[in-house]
Amino acid sequence: MKNEITRRRFLNTSLQGSLALAGAALLNPPAARAVEPIKRPGKPRLPLSLAAYSFRQFFTHKDPAKQITLDDFVDFCADHGCAAAELTSYYFPKGFGDDYLIRLKRHAFLRGIAISGSAVGNNFALPKDSKRDEQIALVKEWVDHCAVLGAPHIRVFAGTTQDKDLTAAKKLCIEALEECGEYAGKHGVFLGLENHGGIVAEPADLLEIIQSVKSPWVGINLDTGNFHTDDPYADLAKCAPYAVNVQFKAEIMRRGQKKETADLARVVKILREANYQGYVALEYEAAEDPWEAVPQWLAKMGAALAA
Repeated sequence: MKNEITRRRFLNTSLQGSLALAGAALLNPPAARAVEPIKRPGKPRLPLSLAAYSFRQFFTHKDPAKQITLDDFVDFCADHGCAAAELTSYYFPKGFGDDYLIRLKRHAFLRGIAISGSAVGNNFALPKDSKRDEQIALVKEWVDHCAVLGAPHIRVFAGTTQDKDLTAAKKLCIEALEECGEYAGKHGVFLGLENHGGIVAEPADLLEIIQSVKSPWVGINLDTGNFHTDDPYADLAKCAPYAVNVQFKAEIMRRGQKKETADLARVVKILREANYQGYVALEYEAAEDPWEAVPQWLAKMGAALAA
């Protein structure tokens, strides 16, 4: 009998304790967990790509003899040792349809070039109105295009604060990324949020957004030249574990200083230490003639990425 009473007391005490803990949990719910860095098995893999933006002035050149098309750009990538080409959305012909995308996809395949992704110029920090709806629709439209192309990634922007505070702007961006990320995931396309000034000029803000977006199809498009901070390399290292695409710039610029040539070996070391496995696209923006400079940088990158 004594043992039975003791057992009842134990069960009652345990039940009361469980109810108390459950009540406390309801009153004080745990904070939402931040999204973890991407975990990849195996070793780093860094195939070389080239962004069409590197030749931006020639896609829209006033002299027809100097103009190039995306087919020409794919050929350039094939002739200069690239594994892939990043086809920036700005340079597609007006009014194109799926037939154009399929023909371009065929051309790239026959030249042995994968399409590493595309890039759009959106703003996800706009107020909730028709203009913001247009930005979300734009990204979804390019998800559809990339699905036809077989391109696995789209570079997207966060935007600027406009007339809102930073917290409100980040919240708007997170909501748009979650909506577009859900849509992109259904089509097998990743969205890479670029560190492109505005509300993501500092790594802490970029990471806060990415860690808050509940989508396995949203990561960082890590642009190596876009952190104009005290130590851009340290900030790249903080963000590299979340990268789903990388754009390498030939220059960096520290806060309050002039541009300097990027340390390619240091960037590659950062990517390898993060066990990054994905495309590294040269996005050339320096002052030199891209027809001269891009082949030189591609050769340097090819050697460094393969080492």
